[in-house]
Amino acid sequence: MKGRGILLGGVPGVPPAKVMILGGGVVGTQAAKMAAGMGAQVTILDINLDRLRYLDEVMPANVMTQYSNSYNIAEMIKDHDLIIGAVLIPGAKAPNLITKKMLKKMRPGSVLVDVAVDQGGCIETCKPTTHENPIYVIDDIVHYCVANMPGAVPYTSTIALTNATLPYALELADKGWQVACDENDALRKGLNIVRGDIVYESVSEAFNLDYSPIFS
Repeated sequence: MKGRGILLGGVPGVPPAKVMILGGGVVGTQAAKMAAGMGAQVTILDINLDRLRYLDEVMPANVMTQYSNSYNIAEMIKDHDLIIGAVLIPGAKAPNLITKKMLKKMRPGSVLVDVAVDQGGCIETCKPTTHENPIYVIDDIVHYCVANMPGAVPYTSTIALTNATLPYALELADKGWQVACDENDALRKGLNIVRGDIVYESVSEAFNLDYSPIFS
């Protein structure tokens, strides 16, 4: 599969893989738990020191935390086998934390996984892929950028999504979208376009279009 041929957890006498996770939110935390559970050496990078302190307390000993900045990222990609982009800026495009030039610093066969691909990705060379054709290779670096990763486990992901969204759907159905969004701040924040007007500021900035706040 053009990877490095490394077992994440290693075996006695052979060191484990090194996994780097960009972002310590929900996705990054769960990715770290999975990688750590398989025995990898994991480092989570984030710009929120309070979050890093929390993760330092709850994660197992093979998970380390480090402050995220361009220097630390550029240095760490040189010897990490798996890098997971888990950066999320709600409603806005994720920043490019790994550029195409940086791929030259990585070891051939290293793997990049961009979970933020749905919002543009946090890796410059990211482009959406499918479960049928999940990977592509650029500069000997394997990219996995499936735009619907939960689709690999459709039953579990559908039930989880329904549990989270059904109360909102019922509220919209019972009250209508205008009343529901006026009364519920979470629903109001979910509005993107209303009658052709962009009502979410980050979306307007991403596409350089006019912003029209619906509630003032």
